[in-house]
Amino acid sequence: MVDLAEAGVSESAEENDIESFDTFEENALAKARYFFERCGGVDVYADDSGLVVEALGGEPGVRSKRWSGRADLEGSALDRANNSLLLSRLATAVDRRARFVCAAAWCGKAGELVVRGETQGRIVDAASGKHGFGYDPHFFSDELGMTLADATVLQKRSVSHRGRAFDLLAAELRRRGVLGASGETF
Repeated sequence: MVDLAEAGVSESAEENDIESFDTFEENALAKARYFFERCGGVDVYADDSGLVVEALGGEPGVRSKRWSGRADLEGSALDRANNSLLLSRLATAVDRRARFVCAAAWCGKAGELVVRGETQGRIVDAASGKHGFGYDPHFFSDELGMTLADATVLQKRSVSHRGRAFDLLAAELRRRGVLGASGETF
């Protein structure tokens, strides 16, 4: 498996409009379909993920990365703006339940498939940890008993919404005979 850069696929302005749907599944599949076409019909894997907060009616959801509306920011500055908005919107909320969601999609000559992985937790006011990115310092994992930013790479991988989604996708593709035991597609 290679990423887009290794495959020689350069970024295009069109890509900014791909994630225009209301669900993680629709966005992931739209990306997989788009790059399937751009890559000449080779099997493509894509995902869409984000934070879903119960007290906010599912926000930030599919808009997680750009939720603060700060197009002038990127990287850790954008993360800080998103987290600031999250905490201000939850200032009076008693229910802090949240989950990270990832929809992983595959598009190939044999068809397409999209599956979902999730990890449960809650939002905490005090940022904790130096690992991770985005909302990780404020997401307290139910399974780990710490924020995702406090977790090591191995600990985070054990509960990762992306890891779970791609594990499910690989298992289903193997079951369908599309993916070999070593990960190659047919």
